[in-house]
Amino acid sequence: MKCENCTKKECSKKQKNDDTQSTSVDVLSSNDGFEEKNEFHTLANAKILLSDCLACDNCMTSEEGARVFQQNQKELFHILNLNKKCDTSKHKVLAVSICPQSLPYFAAKFSLSVNDAAKRLCGFLKSLGVHYVFDTTIAADFSILESQREFVQRYQRRNQEEHALPMFASACPAPKATHSHRRLDLTLLHSLGISFSVHAGWIRYAERVLTNLVTSHICTAKSPQQIMGSLVKGYFARQQNLSPDKIFHVIVAPCYDKKLEALREDFYTALYNSQEVDCVLTSGEIVQIMEQKNVSMKDVAEIAVDSLFGEIKEGDVVRHEGKRSDGYLEHIFKHAAKELFGMDVKEITYKALKNKDFQEVTLEKDGETVLRFAAAYGFRNIQNMVLKLKKGKFLYHFVEVLACPGGCLNGKGQAQTEDGKPDKALLNQMEEVYAAIPVRLPETNAHVQKMYQDWLEGMDSKKVQETLHTKYSAVNQTASNLDIKW
Repeated sequence: MKCENCTKKECSKKQKNDDTQSTSVDVLSSNDGFEEKNEFHTLANAKILLSDCLACDNCMTSEEGARVFQQNQKELFHILNLNKKCDTSKHKVLAVSICPQSLPYFAAKFSLSVNDAAKRLCGFLKSLGVHYVFDTTIAADFSILESQREFVQRYQRRNQEEHALPMFASACPAPKATHSHRRLDLTLLHSLGISFSVHAGWIRYAERVLTNLVTSHICTAKSPQQIMGSLVKGYFARQQNLSPDKIFHVIVAPCYDKKLEALREDFYTALYNSQEVDCVLTSGEIVQIMEQKNVSMKDVAEIAVDSLFGEIKEGDVVRHEGKRSDGYLEHIFKHAAKELFGMDVKEITYKALKNKDFQEVTLEKDGETVLRFAAAYGFRNIQNMVLKLKKGKFLYHFVEVLACPGGCLNGKGQAQTEDGKPDKALLNQMEEVYAAIPVRLPETNAHVQKMYQDWLEGMDSKKVQETLHTKYSAVNQTASNLDIKW
């Protein structure tokens, strides 16, 4: 018996509880006494769904397991409680950034407009003691703009560099492994009562399983989550005259693998002993807090969402093109058509291939197909795509990859029933809400253009590479641990 997407010869799900209890648990000793006795101590943890985990054994290091365990509601309230104490040296400025794909969940669940949901969510978080609530759309603007530029550059040097194309881009990452710590089996965490769900992200899958076959093709632009981390701990901290380690930054996201993404080694600043994102909570975990507090979104006062720019508040919620994601494919396709071939593309026509989660978009010029893009959602489609790449039969210049079928709205941290199954009715409502949000092109965001010049020292600067980009590399795994059959 194996997990649905398992690549292992042996699956950790088979192991019995009495086997795991004999395993050393010294890696968790650092968490002893972590839980504080306060009015929030009875909050439920998220459930672990091993069937959703791609790498159900050797998935995480022991250090990663312990740190992911800490990314729950208790960590948020630990900071809130510290801020109530007299020792101001331990106080933190608490900032929460909300992903655009989380807002339709709150709107659909509580029968609100998306703008009302954003304001009421902001009001609820501030009633807890949060100082700033941000929208991560500006971070997605940066991510898309950098991805657009990188694709054009890769296309232009495709004949000189073997791995220039295809380019894979996604807001669906998770961390690369560290090599200095022994592995921690997820069943051990579960047997100890440490519960969370891990739907292995595309980047984690590429680095741990697909290795060099794919990693050189991945766009280096950071995901919106981690760019938001750079904005809050970099730009905003400087504007507020704060050291980055004095800000505790929380992301509200639709899926659990964002918790893992926040732990990547390259998203850590040693000088300030500070992660760009300190804690990730799913949309469902925020609802758990509301339930614990016996609060409904409809009962919360509306407060306008903050911006990174002083006293200015955010206006109405906007989104990017693309009905089920941050719209990398549509934005990059239109930009490439204009920059490379001088063609203005107004509307994009998707052609569904084997299923609705694998779709193709092409650009024709003078009877020739000059651009061929695809969207591949879900691991079945991803594996089929990689099979073609391995066989040298890959026709696409660009692929938008997402681990969750249906895209980010279907993240395991929000669109689920209590028994862990997809809530299709709620998901349909969320898709309707998201599709109705007005589209704003990243190029039209005046704040982004100003930050490129004033903060990032120009679009081609070294600081842009350091702040908005990262690197992906293969993680060595022994052949005996993998059973990849394409």
